[in-house]
Amino acid sequence: MNKRQFLGAAALAGAAPAFAAPGAAPAFAAPGAAPSGPALLTVTGNIDRTNRGPFDPALDQMMHKQKISFERAFAFDYAALERLPAATVRPTLEYDGKVHSLRGPLLLDVLAAAGARLPDTARLVLRAVDGYAVTISVEKARRQRFMVALQLDGKPMPLGGLGPLWAVIDADRVAELASKPVEQRFGECPWALYHIEVQ
Repeated sequence: MNKRQFLGAAALAGAAPAFAAPGAAPAFAAPGAAPSGPALLTVTGNIDRTNRGPFDPALDQMMHKQKISFERAFAFDYAALERLPAATVRPTLEYDGKVHSLRGPLLLDVLAAAGARLPDTARLVLRAVDGYAVTISVEKARRQRFMVALQLDGKPMPLGGLGPLWAVIDADRVAELASKPVEQRFGECPWALYHIEVQ
């Protein structure tokens, strides 16, 4: 699949309605069912569900270059992420100093859909396509309400911008961050997120 097809599929998936009712159990592909669209996020590590094969050094080239390896993984396409219950936040972004609306599922809901074991002491490695990675605790992800943003101001985020996925928080409303200059609030928020390892 070429880049144009990939981005077109992601954009079309972003236009599909979400069918999860408020308070409903997260909707996700059944174990063993591969995503119907291109996988945008792969979760590995301490998880109970899998819907793709183990790491393949020949075909998983970006992961290979970033020294990622795994036996079990759960992959999400855009539609699967969009079916999860979503939150909306309105932080001031460092890139233009303006308030923007971000919408997507909470990070821990995404991981729960992959069957992740999530004690507060577990650690999460969030990795972007350029190799930028941060490690946070589950406790911090819960306390700061990390989300996997799918939309910026009501539109899917393009690859080459902040998307298609962004691990982000409502930094204006996180006490230990709101007092910092805006350009220092998002260091643990990789945009172009594509891989999460549950340790």
